[in-house]
Amino acid sequence: MIKKYLLAPGPTPVPPEVLLAMAQPVIHHRTPQFEAVVAEVRDGLRQLFQTQQDVLVLASSGTGAMEAAVTNLTSPGDRVLVVNGGKFGERWGKIAAAYGLAVTEIKVEWGCAVDPDVVARALDEHPETRLVLAQGSETSTTVRHPVDRLAAVTRGRKALLVVDGITAVGVFDLPMDKLGIDVLITGSQKALMLPPGLACIALSERAWRAADESTTPRYYFDLPRERASQAKDTTAWTPAISLIAGLRTALDLMLTERLPAVYARHELLARATRAGVQALGLRLVAPDDPSPAATGVYLPDGVPGKIVGYLRDEIGVTFAGGQDALKGKIVRLAHLGYADAFDVIQGLAAFEMGLARFGHPVKFGAGVGAAQAVLMDAFPEPSR
Repeated sequence: MIKKYLLAPGPTPVPPEVLLAMAQPVIHHRTPQFEAVVAEVRDGLRQLFQTQQDVLVLASSGTGAMEAAVTNLTSPGDRVLVVNGGKFGERWGKIAAAYGLAVTEIKVEWGCAVDPDVVARALDEHPETRLVLAQGSETSTTVRHPVDRLAAVTRGRKALLVVDGITAVGVFDLPMDKLGIDVLITGSQKALMLPPGLACIALSERAWRAADESTTPRYYFDLPRERASQAKDTTAWTPAISLIAGLRTALDLMLTERLPAVYARHELLARATRAGVQALGLRLVAPDDPSPAATGVYLPDGVPGKIVGYLRDEIGVTFAGGQDALKGKIVRLAHLGYADAFDVIQGLAAFEMGLARFGHPVKFGAGVGAAQAVLMDAFPEPSR
């Protein structure tokens, strides 16, 4: 028997309480009973996003919310600025191009965060820009972008800041209203500790005004229509009933833990993971601006990308490999959502074993021991 451990940056493990909530008999969505669930979810999401605005729940992956942001806030021919520092930054550009928008692209070296001064200069050159499209955490490169400084750049300008927070919301502090983020997005299968299938999106007041002016065609992802429905604790279209029931429980778990503690836990696990892989002599993909969601590490010479499949199938631990330009070159060890200290230890122990199996010299316990030294901060001193 091989026990399975899911340590990829999405989907992430689902807590037993959430699984039980989703396993309850399905109720009809046009009933007072389901409206009560939606009301609780709406309140919990506002707390998570740290906003007074509505946070809409869509039956889609996170990419659906990305597309909704573009279609609801632009008109044909508008210009948008795309921060392209990885696979998902690249996705912003592809969505914009699909709708005939003019795209200014800032290419950022993979593994590096965007320089807000470069964004400011691009907006000075194109003051008509409607949207700045960026990631809070670029999952493909495990980089954290400086959202607070990007918000300072867009504040007072015509451009709206749209942040893909799919591996950021619930991972580190990203207060939407305080920072001045105009659109914030997340997905269910990351820090929200659910299976894939839900996207959440919130708009600022000025973003809602832009939505009223937008002429890009849309139907299913019509956010003003969805907002009007969810204000009545229902949905415009058939919702993912069981996932929303699970979301209610997941939000309760996060808010009971308290958000500062959630963020501190993610940061601790990230520091421990980075310490572990560096103790093995490995190089980080994002050494200067690492995301607390996942740690990317370059594979040593001689170790092929198929180590990811070996770890999954023969050892039972699922990591993620690289994407596009980084395919076969890196491994990504996630530590977001339903994750704790011993997930990090198990993951690093498996990684050591996998490296050894592929011929890389490993001092067993070096990575695990370095992580343990960091993780001691998670445990209290014993009573005397």
